[in-house]
Amino acid sequence: MSVNRFVRLFSRLQRHINTRTSCRVTSGCNLLLRQHQASSVVCCRNVSSNSSKSNPPDTSLFVPVSLKTDTLDDGSVGAELTQPLDKSELLKMLNRFYKRKEMQKLAADQGLDGKKIIHSCLFHQTFISFRKYVLEMTSLPADLHIILNDICCGAGHTDDIFPYFLRHAKQIFPMLDCMDDLRKISDLRVPANWYPEARAIQRKVIFHAGPTNSGKTYHAIQRYLAAQSGVYCGPLKLLAHEIFERSNSASVPCDLVTGEERTFVDPEGRAAGHVACTIEMCSVSTPYEVAVIDEIQMIRDPSRGWAWTRALLGLCAEEIHVCGEPAAVDFIRELMYTTGEEVEVHNYERLTPFSILNHAVESLDNLRPGDCIVCFSKNDIYSISRQIEARGLECAVIYGSLPPGTKLSQAKKFNDPDDPCKILVATDAIGMGLNLSIKRIIFNSIVKPNVNEKGEKQMETISTSQALQIAGRAGRFSSVFKEGEVTTMHRDDLPVLKEILSRSVDPIKTAGLHPTAEQIEMFAYHLPDATLSNLVDIFVSLSQVDGMYFVCNIDDFKFLADMIQHIPLNLRSRYVFCTAPINKKQPFVCTSFLKFARQFSRDEPLTFNWVCRHIGWPVAAPKNIKDLVHLEAVHDVLDLYLWLSYRFMDMLPDTASIREIQRELDDVIQTGVRNITRLIRATDPNITDPLQTHGNSLDQAGNSRKDTGSTFLTKGKGQRGPEGRIDSSLASRLVRDGLLTPDLLKQLQREWSQSSSQSALLSEQTNKNSKGKRKKK
Repeated sequence: MSVNRFVRLFSRLQRHINTRTSCRVTSGCNLLLRQHQASSVVCCRNVSSNSSKSNPPDTSLFVPVSLKTDTLDDGSVGAELTQPLDKSELLKMLNRFYKRKEMQKLAADQGLDGKKIIHSCLFHQTFISFRKYVLEMTSLPADLHIILNDICCGAGHTDDIFPYFLRHAKQIFPMLDCMDDLRKISDLRVPANWYPEARAIQRKVIFHAGPTNSGKTYHAIQRYLAAQSGVYCGPLKLLAHEIFERSNSASVPCDLVTGEERTFVDPEGRAAGHVACTIEMCSVSTPYEVAVIDEIQMIRDPSRGWAWTRALLGLCAEEIHVCGEPAAVDFIRELMYTTGEEVEVHNYERLTPFSILNHAVESLDNLRPGDCIVCFSKNDIYSISRQIEARGLECAVIYGSLPPGTKLSQAKKFNDPDDPCKILVATDAIGMGLNLSIKRIIFNSIVKPNVNEKGEKQMETISTSQALQIAGRAGRFSSVFKEGEVTTMHRDDLPVLKEILSRSVDPIKTAGLHPTAEQIEMFAYHLPDATLSNLVDIFVSLSQVDGMYFVCNIDDFKFLADMIQHIPLNLRSRYVFCTAPINKKQPFVCTSFLKFARQFSRDEPLTFNWVCRHIGWPVAAPKNIKDLVHLEAVHDVLDLYLWLSYRFMDMLPDTASIREIQRELDDVIQTGVRNITRLIRATDPNITDPLQTHGNSLDQAGNSRKDTGSTFLTKGKGQRGPEGRIDSSLASRLVRDGLLTPDLLKQLQREWSQSSSQSALLSEQTNKNSKGKRKKK
């Protein structure tokens, strides 16, 4: 044996002796636990934490790191010192170790939980990996080989495996060795302390509380305009644009900052004293005299609430003017108590009244100038707008995915007293951000799709807050209508709407939080092999929040993180890409996002020509609804480019050219929306998705028709089925509420028709057989 080999062998043997000595100080598992707890304190960084009081992490999120089962560099030293191991005996011994409850308890105390779902618990995963490691390794580490040999020979106890089992666990689950660090990083219990600059000044907080159309935002903006410097933080780009224009019209130089746009009034690009921005874009380091935070009730929004929390706690302004629903007053007071700041409340009443009518509209024939039909799906928008124009009336259309320019164009068309367009069909996108001259709000449905705390989509009756926000658009102070009216399209919905509006708004109880890029980077330092999606999952699992806060829904973030996981990006760039505000329901936008990330990872600039090739510019005017939806997606792709260009200016250099073609695209989309009825007709000449209540239906010409009894719907015509009949009112309600699509309805009709035909044939055959039997008798 060479000298070097002997030295290595002696070193390995010495470590084995030390391990055996430390393990056999006592045969009790409790002392063994204390020893390994002490060793883990040495291994982990010295971080004080209240982890003992925190909830246990969701260890099902921990992804094991794969270990190589190659031969060790120093050869089979353990086998030379003892003897080769019998694999069959090893397997029996390992299984005995796994079944010992004392070992499971000891492992759980070390973070290797033993959940009821056995295959997801860390103890089970570690055992599977450890067993594979022991049985498949050509040569094991000397200390492990010797201890296994001793146990097989009766010179050791099965429990002696535990230190090596724990060592293996920390190799495949590195988070176990730094759990205190991870808990400290994800401690979100005192978010007020994240903003030392704001805490260094004594801020005055004024809450302007009132319903829609009460002038609360107006009074806050007046103080904003009178200040030497100020920032307006709004929930929508349209609101930020409105304040930007109002400020500059009042000779108060104001800049505009949104995710996709930076507009400086100074020709040389110097920052003005005032800025209007979307809430996510506000600076928490720039000092201002006055800050305005609009729609503060959105602090509880499951996806965006963190932005309002950040603005409220972090803005460095002498005066913070908060505007929103009275239901948020008590919570904001409590939140400001944690910062040592008092809240002064100004209450406002609605400037113009609105009343709930005692009758539903029931038919589109009963529409009047100034009516706005509110829908909660784009399909309903298309259907109703076509039916309205089939009656010779013009209507404007506004929904969420339209570009801002198109929304403003449609709003201007509806508001213009000289324009023949007197009817508006819109989604709840009109709830904030547009000044509209509406006399009567008509709820086409009172059920809308919502995303719950788990990120699951479900149909729910609208809340009182949502209903008031929409109903409050009727009879606004600045419009030609000094009183507003609210009703429903369908008779059955009216009493439910009255009950909703009669309730008080649920008080706000929690505010949203979101992990920052810095926190995720610190997590990644400890867990370098984890994916970004997995890092965020573990962060949320370990995060500690007090009763006033919740962690916002991160499903969209994780969706994008998983989409680009295979693309080589540094963590900070990956994080920024995953915070991009895109609609994951649009395949073209998601494909573009993927291509943007891939091009970026190659260090190849995303040039104007490259983008034009991807989107197929120049685009043609839409010929049908499908074309229009695609153009809306193209507009979102250009928005994505502009959003990324302000984060990676050198890699997306052609902002001006992209903005120019986006304006051209906006004009094309506006033309398409103005001709939306023609586009719907071109998409499917038979589609009407008829709006019916209690037997009222529409024929193909869009005319109202009264049917008695149940009707069978086929391509917009009322037909009766002899056996299986679908109640027209129920069918239309299912379609209207988004629980049944028109295509599924048609398929259901065909199946009922076939079933009815078969039933008729069977009945006829049965009658014939009965007659034949009677004749024989």
